[in-house]
Amino acid sequence: MGIETDAVHAGVSPDPRTGAVLSPIFQSTTFVQESVENYLAKGFSYSRQANPTVKDLEVRIAKLENGYGATCVSTGMAATTTVISGTMDAGDHCVITESSYGGTNRLCREAFIPKGMEFDFVDMRDLDAVKNAIKPNTKLIFSETPSNPTLRLVDIEAISEISKANNCVHVCDATFATPMICRPLDHGADLVIQSTTKFYDGHNMTVGGAIIAKTQEWDERMHFVSNMHGNIMSPQNAFLTLQTSKTLPLRIRQQSATAQKVAEWLEAHPKVEKVVYPGLDSFPQKELADKYHRDGLHGAMLWFDVAGGDTAAITLMNTIQRPWSLCENLGATESIITACAVMTHANMLVEDRLKVGVSDGFIRISCGIENADDLIKSLSQSLDQI
Repeated sequence: MGIETDAVHAGVSPDPRTGAVLSPIFQSTTFVQESVENYLAKGFSYSRQANPTVKDLEVRIAKLENGYGATCVSTGMAATTTVISGTMDAGDHCVITESSYGGTNRLCREAFIPKGMEFDFVDMRDLDAVKNAIKPNTKLIFSETPSNPTLRLVDIEAISEISKANNCVHVCDATFATPMICRPLDHGADLVIQSTTKFYDGHNMTVGGAIIAKTQEWDERMHFVSNMHGNIMSPQNAFLTLQTSKTLPLRIRQQSATAQKVAEWLEAHPKVEKVVYPGLDSFPQKELADKYHRDGLHGAMLWFDVAGGDTAAITLMNTIQRPWSLCENLGATESIITACAVMTHANMLVEDRLKVGVSDGFIRISCGIENADDLIKSLSQSLDQI
């Protein structure tokens, strides 16, 4: 079936006891077993290990991402933590993109490096840099496409080939893309990370994460590690995400169209020096965007620089009015403008942040589903104050 149909129906059947069209919220810690001999006959024992509501969402996400299975956890960072700790041990090495979500960068530096793991942060636009970073103890290659917040893309097939040639696992964080735009498992990746907080939720209601595995082996491994960490998604959040994900295809199409219009308007504005959006002809990796982004969709996310540098950019963000909201998060129905240097990427080392181009006045915007002309009018008013 089409992705629109799967977004509504995958993982859900009418409740056999009541006929309810929505999955019940199984807010239960434990599940009674028929007998010792038939332990786990119904698949559930204790909600840290597995929960029926969460399982329904896992089935849906696996279907949308074209994976064998999915593991739903408490946050996007829990997904990242589960992947790294489930694929690496002390003494192992990871080649990771230098342009990643700030929390990912901090996790590697502050949690895993002190425990004896090694990480090389490289520019994954340069395939030779990736190849040259491989060591005999490399176990994981960690990519992100499009990256947060710089929107760098990676050649997923090429990175996957490098990974397989060196007996590594390739995990790709595709939160910005969603399966509507790109499915890394279709291009050779072994695992995909999604922060369901973002587009899968899309309504600023929940936090959650998912790890989608290409094979049964990796799916079982991710569930095993999640169980050990005790980071399973709550049944309530799984229920809400089951509902919000139904409109994922509709929202991504609308948000992509709005972002394209906003990006084109910004690019023509005399006070805007640079706009980066994969749908623009000026996008530096336009060939990769057209290769990997499905149905001509390029997403809700873009960033731009204004004349006057950081001071002017901060003025714009401090004066922005509705329908924009100055806050963290992205992918929601509400349009969001974010000062990444003091919000999403404040936990990075300043030199690392500046190296990938996230200046103090870096402006990241997430286009929602409002009227595009209203969003442009608000941006115009703030630009007039610079």
